[in-house]
Amino acid sequence: MTKKKRTWKFWTGRTLLALLTLGGLWLTNLIWFHPFSIDHFYEKVFVELVLDSPETTTQLGIPVIYDWSKDELDDISDTKQWENFNKAKEDYETLVSYNYENQSPEDQLNTAILGYYMMINTVEAEPFFYHNYPVNQIYGIQSGLPSMMESYHKLDDVSDIEAYISRLSKFDIKFSQLIEGLKIRESKGIITPKFINNILIIEMKGFVGIKTDSLGQTTTKPNAITSNILYTNFETKVDALKEISKEEKTQYKKEVAASIETSVFPAYKNLISYFENLNLKATNDAGVWKLPNGDAYYRHMLKLNTTTDYTPEQVYSLGLSEVDRIKSEMYAILEAENYADSTKTLGQIIQQLNTEERFLYPDSDEGREMILADYKSIIDNISQNMSKAFNIMPKAGLEVKRAPEFKEAGMALGYYESPAMDGSRDGVFFVNLRDTKEHVKFSVKTLAYHEGIPGHHFQLAIQNELQGIPTFRTVIPFTAYSEGWALYAEQLAWELGFYKNDPFGNLGRLQAEMFRAVRLVVDPGIHYKKWTREEAIDYMVENTGLPTSDVTKEIERYIVAPGQACAYKIGMMKILELREKAKQELGSRFDLREFHNAVLQNGAMPLDVLEKTINDYIKVSLENNNT
Repeated sequence: MTKKKRTWKFWTGRTLLALLTLGGLWLTNLIWFHPFSIDHFYEKVFVELVLDSPETTTQLGIPVIYDWSKDELDDISDTKQWENFNKAKEDYETLVSYNYENQSPEDQLNTAILGYYMMINTVEAEPFFYHNYPVNQIYGIQSGLPSMMESYHKLDDVSDIEAYISRLSKFDIKFSQLIEGLKIRESKGIITPKFINNILIIEMKGFVGIKTDSLGQTTTKPNAITSNILYTNFETKVDALKEISKEEKTQYKKEVAASIETSVFPAYKNLISYFENLNLKATNDAGVWKLPNGDAYYRHMLKLNTTTDYTPEQVYSLGLSEVDRIKSEMYAILEAENYADSTKTLGQIIQQLNTEERFLYPDSDEGREMILADYKSIIDNISQNMSKAFNIMPKAGLEVKRAPEFKEAGMALGYYESPAMDGSRDGVFFVNLRDTKEHVKFSVKTLAYHEGIPGHHFQLAIQNELQGIPTFRTVIPFTAYSEGWALYAEQLAWELGFYKNDPFGNLGRLQAEMFRAVRLVVDPGIHYKKWTREEAIDYMVENTGLPTSDVTKEIERYIVAPGQACAYKIGMMKILELREKAKQELGSRFDLREFHNAVLQNGAMPLDVLEKTINDYIKVSLENNNT
């Protein structure tokens, strides 16, 4: 028998089949079995996360995977959340099963970062599985979900449009799951304070267009659906698409309006009703000490957020010390500018400054445009002068935008959103323009440096763009590191001369640092020493001079996010401590740009891992200079 000759097509087909088989085996092993190597394991953790969270995939802008799940919302049912939690615990056990000593230095760093994150969020967190407030005025689902739809869900083509409508139709399912979890918490005595619930009810009623007059009578705006951000966002972006006909756009808008009417608004109204009933049993106790095993929970939240083992008492004492130090520096500027007054507290003097016409923007649309223009100008100026402090800078740009009006009431004055992983979206510094008086002119520089450059934008965009490391390292969050860096960036801008001949600007910087130092006092004050909301507000006003309305929102934020506010100052102090150590040990060989490289080029990490990273940088620098 003549042997059949194999053609190039045959061998190409066999090769492709083999590659596909190997690829399939690799992917199957990556997702469902113990990975071949720890490098595969690192990717497995990330792949499982994004495959299981359509909203995370959308927010990160992950290519390809985004399209697979852009019509879905996260499953937050109690069953699914426990499933995810137990899977995370299994992943942690897998991670620690790899021999640490046999790993390369790079993998040891990967393992240290991921291991800490997994341990603190799983093994140590399990007793407090329900100890959180998933609906709150800062980052609750009721505001976060519309924000995700507005800021992250793309509307570039028909498939995006259909996915958007599909997601709207699932709001009622997600909110039903949310209420399920809230009821479990309620049964365990984990209930948001009454004054927080009142904020949430007002916010959600505003979202669905319900107005309440002075007599308590409610009415619904006649254009509540078409003025809602979920509709206006869709309308604005789809109207800009040229490849879709006017008739098609009209039909899609009708479908969006129908989904808002039949799914979104009913979901919110059910949640409003739940919170109105919850208020019948809620109290005004502010701290988590009131929760089951509340003291242990607060210690856990301090560790989670600061990545240290500081006790509540240590944090409180550190705060008192820093408040005294910063107060003396602020008084020195006030005396030099003839504002010192022994009959007034520091807070009263600053509040007087806050009312001076020269420091205020007009309370008008024109004034709001002026605020945005000033923030943009500050960002543009500093971004052109960073080469003396950095030789690694983000490729992604930075936009300055007004924060969505529907979420202004409970949000901070400014916040940052990271660029998309696929490069389709720049970083954004959102400015809250609910009240122009909150943006006092001598404070705007500091907020721009913190949220923008060289603060959050430099740290988070650089992390997002890191190459040659496991994907999880480009997105993993550690509050003490990231917020510590942003607060460090405020001081760095002063050190680099961006407050030169601007004593009031420097006063604003110190006021911002005082603001973070006071948090070290009021956060454990509320959650550990059982301060009331009012006691915390009084202390912060007295020592910062911020308007009482601003301080009230801040204190209410700390109440729903215990420990988070302590991360800023503790992280900043650690970075400054490590910089001083590098200066002392390297002497004339110290290079600020190289120090910043060492801090930023590995992404976010726990503070003890950061300390080891800086020690390694110092050691290598000394060795290189000795050869």
